Amino acid sequence: MTDYLDGNVLAGPLREVFGVDLTTAGTRCVGCGQAAHVAELRVFTDAPGIVARCSGCDNVIMRLVRTPDAAWLDLRGTTALRVPLG
Repeated sequence: MTDYLDGNVLAGPLREVFGVDLTTAGTRCVGCGQAAHVAELRVFTDAPGIVARCSGCDNVIMRLVRTPDAAWLDLRGTTALRVPLG
């Protein structure tokens, strides 16, 4: 399997989209139900975009692809994204 990075690599790309650091945001995997912070996800950057996977079951949690004029964010692998507000 390809080497992965931890979810902290998502800090910059997600900040460009949301304007805040989401590495402390919580996720819950659709595949196995594991709760984790975005920083704990396994991130692969060698795809046409960024793919973040669950560290428990390897399910895809999110995909982020940038085009010249838009960012495409697919979150169907998580049941929720809990963003701390303070």
